[in-house]
Amino acid sequence: MLLVFFFHGIVFSFLLLRKGLSYNNKASKWLSLLLLLYTMYISPYMLGYANWYSSGVTREILFFVPFMQVLLIGPVVYFYTKSLLNPTFKITRKDYLHFIPALLYAIYSLIIFVTDKLILDAYYFYEDGRDKDLANWYQIAGLISMALYLTFSLRYYFSYRKLVVEKVSYADTLLFIWIRNFMIAFLGILILRVLFFILNPEWGNFGSQFWHYIAFSFIFYYITITGYSNIIKQTTLRNEKLIVVNVFEEDYIVSKNEIKPNNIEQDISKWKEKLSNLMIEEHIFENPRLTLLDVANELGTTAKTISTVVNSGFNMNFNDFVNYYRIEAIKNKLNNGEQTTSTLLGIALDCGFNSKATFNRAFKKSTSLSPKAYLEKLDKK
Repeated sequence: MLLVFFFHGIVFSFLLLRKGLSYNNKASKWLSLLLLLYTMYISPYMLGYANWYSSGVTREILFFVPFMQVLLIGPVVYFYTKSLLNPTFKITRKDYLHFIPALLYAIYSLIIFVTDKLILDAYYFYEDGRDKDLANWYQIAGLISMALYLTFSLRYYFSYRKLVVEKVSYADTLLFIWIRNFMIAFLGILILRVLFFILNPEWGNFGSQFWHYIAFSFIFYYITITGYSNIIKQTTLRNEKLIVVNVFEEDYIVSKNEIKPNNIEQDISKWKEKLSNLMIEEHIFENPRLTLLDVANELGTTAKTISTVVNSGFNMNFNDFVNYYRIEAIKNKLNNGEQTTSTLLGIALDCGFNSKATFNRAFKKSTSLSPKAYLEKLDKK
């Protein structure tokens, strides 16, 4: 059974690496490495249940090759998250520190090989006949490492969520529901590990861990399929040029038209009027790819100024602010009976929404009614 998951892991790891190289997609490369690590993780058990530990040559391969890189999985998850949410993310010299624990374990594995095979030519470290990859201390250290990096990844994701609604009007397209689901799946792997540690008193017994690795493999398979699908979707979005903003970068624009700290209330009132007029008269909200920087350029000021006005003056984030005007425009069209000559989705697209799902969510958030319920209520008047 584990061979099925092993085979698919190898295939999708290769496919993701090829796509990453073809499109220079860093997230695809990191996910490819993660799938390879997951595949290696189940390898000793897949081969162990196939009796490789009972044969001299294959037994030594399993003993001396560190298949289970549990101290490497956490950092790879973290860098995959960062590369997915930040298209300009690059590993710095400081980032290599995250790989030190995995490197130390690799050195430890090399010392064991050199001692047992090249110096003593007898089992010293492996006198107990147990694969060091399966040692409880190593597995527990890996569990702690993965939990720590999951925390880092979640913090980065929540920072992204906060920034993206402040800078673009199509936040739903960029929120990457996948990364949230990925982290839930990764958390599921950690919870499974803890549960099996607690519920299985004979954890050190090789044969008693079968159900853990089967359960792990199903979650791993979910990450494989949906992760690959997300990379395909991400490539499509880039082809459509929807991802035009790196929310982690500041918008450096020098302008004299900025809010002055000593006259904030008066300036906000002035910019509120300008911003409202821009939306009502120019219908700039009809641009489905509208960003905070676009609005700032239209008004000859900085993105920071517009963000302050939207947040403090209108008590909204930028995404909700633009969607408010889109919804108002849609309501006006519906009140004028345009739904008789055009579809509801067509009207929504004309007003700046880029998908039916985004439109439905924004409409219900604004009116507390679904578009269909709003139409029914309108027909009754």
